[in-house]
Order: sequence, then structure tokens, then C-alpha cells
Amino acid sequence: MQSLIAEVQKKREALEAGGGEARLEKQRAQGKLTARERVAKLADADSFEEFGLFAQHRSTQLGMADKEAAADGVVTGAASVDGRLVHLASQDFSVLGGSAGEVHSLKVADAMHRSLKTGSPFVFINDSGGARVQEGIDSLSGYGQVFYSNVLLSGAVPQISLICGPCAGGAAYSPALTDFVIQTRKAQMFITGPQVIKQVTGEDITAEALGGADAHMAHSGVVHFVAEDDEEALYLCRRLLSFLPSNNLTEAPRIVTDESIDPNPALNDVVPVDTKQSYDVRDVIAGIVDQGDLLEVQAGHAMNMVVGFARILGRSVGIIANQPAVMSGAIDIKAANKAARFIRFCNAFNIPLITFVDVPGYLPGVEQEYGGIIRNGAKLLFAYSAASVPKIQVILRKSYGGAHVAMSSRDLGADCVLAWPTAEVAVMGAEGAVEIVFRKEMQEAEDKAKTREELIARYREAFASPYVAAGRRLVDDIIEPASTRRHLARALEYLHSKRDHRPPKKHGLIPL
Repeated sequence: MQSLIAEVQKKREALEAGGGEARLEKQRAQGKLTARERVAKLADADSFEEFGLFAQHRSTQLGMADKEAAADGVVTGAASVDGRLVHLASQDFSVLGGSAGEVHSLKVADAMHRSLKTGSPFVFINDSGGARVQEGIDSLSGYGQVFYSNVLLSGAVPQISLICGPCAGGAAYSPALTDFVIQTRKAQMFITGPQVIKQVTGEDITAEALGGADAHMAHSGVVHFVAEDDEEALYLCRRLLSFLPSNNLTEAPRIVTDESIDPNPALNDVVPVDTKQSYDVRDVIAGIVDQGDLLEVQAGHAMNMVVGFARILGRSVGIIANQPAVMSGAIDIKAANKAARFIRFCNAFNIPLITFVDVPGYLPGVEQEYGGIIRNGAKLLFAYSAASVPKIQVILRKSYGGAHVAMSSRDLGADCVLAWPTAEVAVMGAEGAVEIVFRKEMQEAEDKAKTREELIARYREAFASPYVAAGRRLVDDIIEPASTRRHLARALEYLHSKRDHRPPKKHGLIPL
């Protein structure tokens, strides 16, 4: 028996060495961690239990017959992160370039199904040269099973992808099917690489400009978080998981806190009364949430809309806010999509929604209309209307037109609507409204400037103040900004037992 045990141990050590020390050192020389080092950094100490260490490919063509691939190029298993179970897969670039063959992908899919069975989050660390060409269609079939598993897990358990190396071709679709993508600055992700693009279209572009983290954050919106290196990516993953429940049937862990809900007088001076003056809405959020801590999602994409996770008295909440410092907070196509997807995630995983409103409307323009602001803007309406989690709206200042309705208004099912004294709820801004409503008076006035100011004040008093909306029961309370945290904490407490009474159906059809 001892000889058999020794043989197992020897084989295990050889397989755990991946493609060999030379290849692992090459990985480290590039400033990247190895597949197993990434697992060790993510998981709690000594908690990782590996599945499929001895798995091997069964390909016999193109020189593969006698080639051993340690763990078939991917480390899979279960571990705890901050004491909670997760399942994970980490591609090993030192073994056949981390290429995804049939068994490689089946191992990943198996880890995903174990995640689904146990109701635990799934984390996939990507670092691969792509499909294993030597295995032909079997490799493509493996990809298909991973994609199918991604969809099965969607809305049932959180899925997080880390892009720590190349992720090209079909491999890029799995991260796109997950809930959050964290990409390091040393990684690239694209469907077709620069060489193919140059050959087919004649366009000349570098891999970084095409598929780097900044490109995906600013342009495509595929990436949710950008990390400087592997260590920061793994830290972001742990931090993100701390805000999330393990599955859709549970709630996010509530952190024990001794923070108070005492008034914060500084909030009274954050938002300028003049609607033409900008400010950073993140200053408002920081003055309300626990420790001023907001984990902003897609911070560099559609920056006129801020979304992210925070806590109030230790309870996880999803934050959605217009950003007056960018495009005056107007909603465009990208902002609508960014917010709608985030809302859908929070709703799927029982995370209450808090919406801070300061919005002049949807962004006008031919490019927006041709780009589909109607159908994309409707996604925001759909997401809020479909959400059954507690929904709280805080109107900070401007709340005009269709954008007022879209930003979690009472008419879309908001459970609690609060307004600051600076709130203006109206069909449009007073300046624009007087040009339409009082056109005749403006034309006949002797002192047009003075008359215009008087009419603007009249319109604001009659239609735009928070008292009008409160009088129509579209606002529950007009509050002092300093007391916002207290009001939100209480609302979250009494809405905790909220139940959904909608008629059952398979699902609605989100706008295209």
C-alpha cells in the first residue's frame, strides 16, 4: 500500500507542476500569477478541494497521441471565500497554452453544474490561447457545453469571469454570458484578432487597442472592472462576492456594523440649488452609505450613469444614480443599457435598489434616435417595472419628462419615494416650458427678460416643486438631505418582507 500511496503522491506533484517550472517561471516573468497561485490567492487558506486533477484528453491526432497535458490545462474545484462556498475554474497557460479541448471544457462545465447543485457562486479565471485546434470539432462542442451551462446558471448563482491573459475567439463568449467581468491590463479579449481584422478589412490596430481592458471599459462595455494585475483582480473578485448572495434563493450576508444613522449635515450643501451647476453624485452616495464605500460597476463606461454596490447598516443594496457631472446626467443608449442590466442582476439576486435621481431627460440627437434610444431606453422602463425587490427612489434635483418615469418612479412600482427640497418634478425644465406654455405672453411683454424670469418662477411654483408631486402622492416625503441615510435605513427595514403579487408567467419579452 505504501508504494501505491507514494506513486499517487508522485503523480499528483507532477500534475500540480502544470507545464513545468520553466513555463511557470515564464508566466511569472510576464507579471502574471500561475493558475494555481490565482486559486490560492482567491480562496481561504487550505480550503481548495480540486476535482479532475488526473483528467486527460483523448485526442490521438496531430501529435497529441503521446502528449500528456496536466489536468488538461485547467484547474477546477471548490473552495471557500471569506467562509462561503464557491466553485471555480482556472485555466493553466503553461499547459498547451491553456487551450480548451473537449475534456478541458467538460471539466469547466462540471464545476459549473456543481455550483448550480450546491447554490454557490462560480468563478472562471481565463488565460487561454483559445480552442485546441488539434481536437477539431470536439473542442467546439466543449465550448458549446460551457456556454449552455453559463445560461443554466444565469439568475440562479452569481457568475464572475476574470480575464488574466488572452481570451480570444469563441472563448470570449463565456465571459460575456456571466454576470461580471474583471480584466487585467495585461490581458486582451476579442472575437477576431488584429491579424485577421487587417487581412479581412484592412484595418490596422494593436491587440491592446482592440481588446485591452480600457478599450472594453470605454467602448464595448463588456468589462465591469479593470485591474492593474492578477492580485488586484482577485481582490476585486473577493470584494464583489462579499456584496452578493450565494444564490437566488438566499440574501446577501448582512455585515454587523456599529455605524449610526445620525444626520450628516454635509449633505445639505452637496447639491447646488441652481440646476445649471454640476456636482459629482458619488459625493451624495458616499455621504449616505456605510463607510462611504461604493463598489462602482463599469466606472469608465457610460459615466453619465453610476451603478454599483454599497451597504446601509450592513445590508447590501444596489445603487443607480444619474451623474450630473457628465452630460448633465442625461440618459443615452449606453447609460440605459448599463443601468437596466444592473437592475436585472440585483432583482435576480434579491438585492434592494436605491435610485438617486437628477436627470434632465433622455439625450436628444439624430445619432441617438438612429441608434435606437427608443428600444434601448425602454429596457430601463422594463427593468424597473419587472423588478420585485424593494425599490426606493430619492429625487435630488431635476426629474423631468420620460426620464423621471424611467428612473424608478412611483408609477413603475417604487415602494418608497423621497425628495430633497431641491427636487423639481415636471414634464420639462421651467426654462424650456415657458417658451411653449407662455409663448404669447413672452411675445407681448415689454421687458422680455424680466417677464421670462417671472414666468419661470411661476411655472416652478405651479408644476416643478416637490410639493406638487407630494400633493399627488407621487412623493412620500420631502426630507432634509442630512437625514437621507436614516430614512433609507428605515425603509429598507420595513420593506425587507416585501412580497410580489404579480400573476405567474414564463417571462416577459425585454425590448431588443
